[in-house]
Amino acid sequence: MKRLNPITTLFLDIGGVLLTDGWDHLARKRAATKFKLDPKEMADRHHLTFETYEVGKLTLDEYLDLVVFYKRRPFTRAQFRSFIFAQSKAYPEMLKLISELKKQYGLKIVVVSNEARELNEYRIRKFKLVEIVDSFISSSFVHMRKPDLDMFRLALDIAQAKAEQVLFIDDTAMFVQIAESLEIRSIHHKSYRSTCASLASFGLQNYEGANR
Repeated sequence: MKRLNPITTLFLDIGGVLLTDGWDHLARKRAATKFKLDPKEMADRHHLTFETYEVGKLTLDEYLDLVVFYKRRPFTRAQFRSFIFAQSKAYPEMLKLISELKKQYGLKIVVVSNEARELNEYRIRKFKLVEIVDSFISSSFVHMRKPDLDMFRLALDIAQAKAEQVLFIDDTAMFVQIAESLEIRSIHHKSYRSTCASLASFGLQNYEGANR
């Protein structure tokens, strides 16, 4: 039987794993209700622009010009931006889990995430992600998005890790499959408990969490 290499590096998504999604269809639906926007029109305009926005080729203001402020509105850009940022919430158990595993096993933590620049930077600051994350391979920073294989290859280069040393955690099944095609072991994140169990199966037992 082939002996598996120990995990030295975790690749993590942000939205759906460490934090809520930043600007997903549910957040946009809430925005349409709050600001009395046509939800279908907003959704259509979003889908025409979001890939360009997420790879950092549109600023947040340029995105809003195309999706919301292409005509006069009875609310301000500042109000809408504040609403967008306010949608982000933490998953405290997951943040604590990753922090504890990093300390226990000396892991390198690398974010591999599709997020637009301003929202990504806000979330990094707001939830102090720099305290647990070593590198951020964010779509808006590197101008490519998952499921692009080159995003994972870049993450491996920056982490200076071999694929067999890495464990990837993401809440999107397709992205897990993409990582596995590069021989990166992966966990499809569904809940805190299921991910803890999967981590333990890869030899990353959260002893501190188990003692609480």
